[in-house]
Amino acid sequence: MPPTSVPFADGDLDCETTDNLCQLVFDLTDNETTAETVQWLVAKPAAIVGLLVGALLIRWLVHRLIDRIVTKAAGGSVPGVLQRTKTHEKLVGANPVAFERRSQRANTMGSLLKSIFTGVVVTVVSFMVVAELGYNIGPLLASAGILGVAIGFGAQSLVSDFLSGVFMIFEDQYGVGDVIDIDEVSGSVEAIGLRVTRLRDVNGTVWYVRNGEISRVGNMSQNWARTVLDIPVAYGEDLARIRGILAETAEELYADEDYRELILEQPEVWGVERWDPDSIVVRVVLKTAPLEQWNVARELRERIKARFDELGIEIPFPQRVVWMRQGEPLVDRPDSDPPEHPSDGPADSDHRGPATPT
Repeated sequence: MPPTSVPFADGDLDCETTDNLCQLVFDLTDNETTAETVQWLVAKPAAIVGLLVGALLIRWLVHRLIDRIVTKAAGGSVPGVLQRTKTHEKLVGANPVAFERRSQRANTMGSLLKSIFTGVVVTVVSFMVVAELGYNIGPLLASAGILGVAIGFGAQSLVSDFLSGVFMIFEDQYGVGDVIDIDEVSGSVEAIGLRVTRLRDVNGTVWYVRNGEISRVGNMSQNWARTVLDIPVAYGEDLARIRGILAETAEELYADEDYRELILEQPEVWGVERWDPDSIVVRVVLKTAPLEQWNVARELRERIKARFDELGIEIPFPQRVVWMRQGEPLVDRPDSDPPEHPSDGPADSDHRGPATPT
């Protein structure tokens, strides 16, 4: 039922319940019923249609603007990290899938902005339509505010997950295809939502992690990666010779056509990393494309092992010293009588046999 109009007085309609068209019809017909009919069948529907058309037009313009920003953002290089350099070109050529994450992130941000703006437009236009029908929207606004506060208190974890997901997307902490370490879970990211992140570990287990519970993120595949190999050698080896052999082997891998695009810079031999009880550890590092550090490491290990075998260089085994005792152990037996003289008893610890290291 339409709201009741204020009675006409002196040929004028109440300005709160009508418009110029209704006033014009009343002036022409001098009929209150006809004016009210025009008001509810023509004027107000036309005003509502105008609101809807205006909202759709604004939404279309803003969505076009967001699409242009997303397209521009998806085509650039990573800001502040990778510019249009030779290294960047090698990264794109070596692993184009990893760099699709930038386009995916831009599209996700664009979709999120579109959804937020559409929700705002729908809410505003809905209140304007209700007001156009002559109803008081004050109680609706108050009820919406109270409902929002109640939802905020009752769904704090959900709000926290949503806000964390928004910031993760905007800050580009990780993307689909990245290998990450989240608290106690690590694996490859399969999907990123505003509430949960889905990743699969090396055993094939799928993990669902709420965004609000993520306190730290370690990304092992963003922009570039590094292969770090610690090679143990015997204490008797010539370290200068070892460093030369490792550098030569790594350079051969860098020059290989199958791996040249995966290794971004010249390999480096950092030298002695530490002294272990069984060996001296020498470190070799290579800067690689994202997600390729493990593939490069496996190949380099095989080549180093083959080279060491060819040159007779020892990769030491763990060494242990074992002491063997001879004679009866000192154990009290309840069924045996104690010796009458100390010399008659079993050999003490000073009479043990010689130690034999093995």
